[in-house]
Amino acid sequence: MNITEGAQVGPYQVIEQLGRGGMATVYKAYHASLDRYVALKVLHPAFMEDPNFLARFEREAKVVARLDHPNIIPVYDYAKHGDTPYLVMKFVEGHTLKARLQQGPLAAQEGLAIIETVGKALAYAHKQGILHRDIKPSNVMLTDGGQIYLTDFGLARIAASGESTLSSDMMVGTPQYISPEQAMGRKDLDEGTDIYSFGVLIYELVVGQVPFTADTPFSIVHDHIYKSLPLPRSVNPSVPEPVERVLLKALAKERRDRFPSVDEMVAAFKRAVKGEALPDLLGEPLSEQAMAGALTPPPTPAPLTPPPVSALVEAPQRKKRRWFWLPAILLFCICAFLFLATRPNESGQRNPLPWEEAATFAAQTATAGAPTATQVVLRATAPIEKDALTLAQAKVDANPEDPYARLDLAAALLDAGMRSEAERAFTAGAELAGEDPEYFLLAGDLLANREIWPQALEMYSKAVAAGADPFTPGLADKVNQALFFAAESREFASIAANQDLILAEPFSQAVLEAARARYALKVLGDLDAAVSRIHAALDMASDDPVVRLEQAEVFWAEGELDTAAGILTDLVNGVYDPPAWVQVTARKWLQQIKGN
Repeated sequence: MNITEGAQVGPYQVIEQLGRGGMATVYKAYHASLDRYVALKVLHPAFMEDPNFLARFEREAKVVARLDHPNIIPVYDYAKHGDTPYLVMKFVEGHTLKARLQQGPLAAQEGLAIIETVGKALAYAHKQGILHRDIKPSNVMLTDGGQIYLTDFGLARIAASGESTLSSDMMVGTPQYISPEQAMGRKDLDEGTDIYSFGVLIYELVVGQVPFTADTPFSIVHDHIYKSLPLPRSVNPSVPEPVERVLLKALAKERRDRFPSVDEMVAAFKRAVKGEALPDLLGEPLSEQAMAGALTPPPTPAPLTPPPVSALVEAPQRKKRRWFWLPAILLFCICAFLFLATRPNESGQRNPLPWEEAATFAAQTATAGAPTATQVVLRATAPIEKDALTLAQAKVDANPEDPYARLDLAAALLDAGMRSEAERAFTAGAELAGEDPEYFLLAGDLLANREIWPQALEMYSKAVAAGADPFTPGLADKVNQALFFAAESREFASIAANQDLILAEPFSQAVLEAARARYALKVLGDLDAAVSRIHAALDMASDDPVVRLEQAEVFWAEGELDTAAGILTDLVNGVYDPPAWVQVTARKWLQQIKGN
């Protein structure tokens, strides 16, 4: 069905067409009752050739709509316009990473921020059991305010689920970024396919081009399957050897040879960057001296997780022949700092230099040779973390009575590893929020996204106590997930004992009893108590997927591996209609059991 500017699509008035792709056309639209702009993704009419497509579309849309992450563009709604289905998504004012790359090369700090942010969003989706299947620069959105979003979750999945001519004829995934197994049309895709596509994106940022290009899509796809990866340093010699090693592993032809998770791939990349000199991303040339530093192998293989920043700062890798410059360099830096920190500004007042700027200034006034590990940390990694924290603190300073500003600060503190400071920010925000249930719901989601389960459970409890509708879609499942994983902590006993929300509808007494079984098993080490609890839970709700998941864990602990594996297989295959997190956990446990 043709949609024109000004047309009414459900409650949305179309403003303009933003773009058109092989699977959907995107429109900017206005929702009058909520007074906000949205993005409508109207699917290609050919999908409707499959009589079962609409049911699949609705099922997949529900799965994708459950994604709740600050760097994933959310799906608000889905519906039909005539016979044509469409998704309603948050409208983001900005441009794609693809458009940004056409403007020129990225600075190292900008590229690192994009890689880290996309990695966090993708890792979160994988934990919910959802693959992206089409990672590429045009699906990364950048706003003028510095926000980074990963978009178009589910479109490739929705397309692949259909049986229309479009679904069968089109290639799901973009040729330049497609994984070998996706290119071969395999259906048993897992996180490895997104790791490969994300690796191609990182390869492009670091090397300056995608690994495979050709005149036809078929030729590109053929190369992904059969052709050896062009070595990054053979294409761009300024790429450090540890970074090349990360790319080689991420882009291995066989899934088993890639990184086991996105988090591990990003951690390895960050470690490689910190341990060696890094050119500006997209192939900016290094100086001759910097090139020599980049080509010097590290004394030991880089681990997959980054060492503390302090360790890098205290042990920079410098060549002995440069040490005779150190006294002169230090004296120059001190003099320069004192001059800049104490010189008067235009109003005659003292204009102090921030410590971060002083550190960066000192690093930049060192030799013109290759950046040391210290300089890389000061120039690239620290500003990314401190900028978010600085912005959050500035927001609190400007709005000290705003509980949501405190919530943003708590999130930034958690991401910076400052747990006790984050707890104080949470407490201050809760006091300001009073009886605002929305604050506690957001706080619960924030903690759950970071897998801080006992506190997430407490926040959801406070939300309901403050008046949140317990039948809010998805809330019961969030509570179940928090209950299940909080049971691994000693904090669970005191928190669960005071949970008003888990003692009434729609929250499940059976899930609470299963969580208590898990606490007995994991924390108390009391297998008999766990068996008793899980039997009680089964008596309450024998077909509850969370109860079944814990039943499998209890059987596992008893050594009944075949029985446990049978239950987990049922959950993985969708028996008992499990939520995504249950399926992900079941799949993980099943792999561990088979590994034994």
